[in-house]
Amino acid sequence: IAQRKDRILLTLATGTGKTSVAFEVAWKLFHSRWNLTDWRDGVPAGEEPKRRPRVLFLADRNILANQAFNAFSAFPEDALVRIDPQIIRKKGQVPKNGSIFFTIFQTFMSGSDEDGTPKPSFGDYPPDFFDLIVIDECHRGGANDESNWRDLLEYFAPAVQLGLTATPRRKHNADTYAYFGKPVYEYSLKEGINDGYLTPFKVKQISTTLDDYIYTSDDTVVEGDIEAGRRYEEDDFNKVIEIKAREQKRVELFMDMIDQSQKTLVFCATQVHALAVRDLINQIKDSTHTDYCVRVTANDGEIGEKHLRTFQDNEKTIPTILTTSQKLSTGVDARNIRNIVLMRPINSMIEFKQIIGRGTRIFDGKDFFTVYDFVKAYMRFSDPDWDGPAICETCQQDPCECQAKTPKPCVTCGQSPCTCERDRCPDCGCITCRCGEPSKKVKVELAKGKAMAIDHMMMTSYWHPDGSPISSAEFLKQIYGDLPALFKDEAQLRKLWSHPETRRKLLEQLQDQGYGEKQLAELATAINAKHSDLYDVLAQISFQTPAVTREHRAKAHTHRILSIYPDKQQQFLEFVLEQYVKSGIGALDDQLLPELIELKYETPHDAKDQLGEMKEIRDLFIGFQKYLYKSGNVA
Repeated sequence: IAQRKDRILLTLATGTGKTSVAFEVAWKLFHSRWNLTDWRDGVPAGEEPKRRPRVLFLADRNILANQAFNAFSAFPEDALVRIDPQIIRKKGQVPKNGSIFFTIFQTFMSGSDEDGTPKPSFGDYPPDFFDLIVIDECHRGGANDESNWRDLLEYFAPAVQLGLTATPRRKHNADTYAYFGKPVYEYSLKEGINDGYLTPFKVKQISTTLDDYIYTSDDTVVEGDIEAGRRYEEDDFNKVIEIKAREQKRVELFMDMIDQSQKTLVFCATQVHALAVRDLINQIKDSTHTDYCVRVTANDGEIGEKHLRTFQDNEKTIPTILTTSQKLSTGVDARNIRNIVLMRPINSMIEFKQIIGRGTRIFDGKDFFTVYDFVKAYMRFSDPDWDGPAICETCQQDPCECQAKTPKPCVTCGQSPCTCERDRCPDCGCITCRCGEPSKKVKVELAKGKAMAIDHMMMTSYWHPDGSPISSAEFLKQIYGDLPALFKDEAQLRKLWSHPETRRKLLEQLQDQGYGEKQLAELATAINAKHSDLYDVLAQISFQTPAVTREHRAKAHTHRILSIYPDKQQQFLEFVLEQYVKSGIGALDDQLLPELIELKYETPHDAKDQLGEMKEIRDLFIGFQKYLYKSGNVA
């Protein structure tokens, strides 16, 4: 602005503070009394600027405009104006008394004159009314042909226009870059994660035996006409064909994998699909709260907005899971999201980055988040567009030299700019509703037993911010740094871990170096080993030894252990191993031995009758542990 540029673009990854930057810019201009008149004509020597600026913050969704309004709360209350279509209709005019105005494009596109003829509301403001216009997520608005909002920006051409986007230049948003020019500043997702301002993530790639479907005569067509011999694939499900058992299996899988107390977003094919998934989640959830999982889509109106606001409140835990289709893919600031579930294909890199961005915001105690991918979206990490160069794909220039196209009238409303709601139809999933067309949706009920037979495979992968796959050890090093060098090899770790006293000292040393019980539990979760012994967690991180569960370790060594001891001691050791499998290495701590004896025998006297004196019981309890951790094949 100081260089007298009036079209400015900032490209910052989701979660790195576009709204904060907009606030700081507006704050500085407001307090310096910067305005267009003085900016263009100059302020005579010795005179003060004439007035404070009028700033317009434009978004394309109410939730984004409201978030920005709240983010600007440090301004004087009488300086902030939320432009509402109901207030415009009630007063018969647009509000002009204020300094910082917030609205959505759709509000400015609506309105009518005295004869009832459609007339955009923005025409009630003089073209030079606003000094600065901030266009949020401008790759979806502003100069984007699809949204037809270009007329609004051209009407307010005198204003300095600041575009905010999370999306580097690509062929899908060439018009945006042609309009604003080269970004004055860029900050990528990779930089944000590497610099510690964004949260890294891991991906669980899940495939099932019903990822695609060919009809067979033992299945029942409940509704519609099936195409015999056709292979229905991911893009077809919940739009062309619906198989409830398939969705139920997917819901059961991810609900079993996640910590059900953590905030989660589930992206579905349509609003109807989001409703069905919401119901399936609530049928199998552990929580007893009726609003544990709710749907938030365009059709949910104010109740959906209320659920979203509550979900964004980090102090509140209900609702815990939101299902959606398109509405929450961009711009929603909820910092404590730990899981993102993809149950629909992601058809553009722009949308994929935006969805991943829902989980990247940092929060206390949040070291990473997890993507549960049923639709092979992880393959987009290998696309050069994930973190590739910002050269325009259309003209191959940097900055882009493409010419922005003149908007065409909308095919639905016939208006230019378009006055349609941009959310997809809740039934057919299309932006331009095709519900009036002949129905092609087929509902199929699987033959008896087929639903139970649906199987799955899962692989967990870890990704560097640049889109390259990395090992679990590299992923953990990226989050936590190196583990302290307290053991030189696996043999030394095994020796230390096989005795309660040396194991306890090792755990105390780890805690002194910042790896306490909570941190070690998070490490176990990060490498999918929360049911494993901490020995296996440390061995996998340090020496890439595959971790096994406590149950697997106990079963693998039980025969060897019991063959050494007589029957009564065997019974006690079997009990100890059960407690170990259930609760972890705490059950092997000799300081807790009296509690185990009381739990098994009720009194020390009864234990002595079965096992001998306390010294013998203690020697038995400590001695068997070396066999539990003895080297050998437990995989």
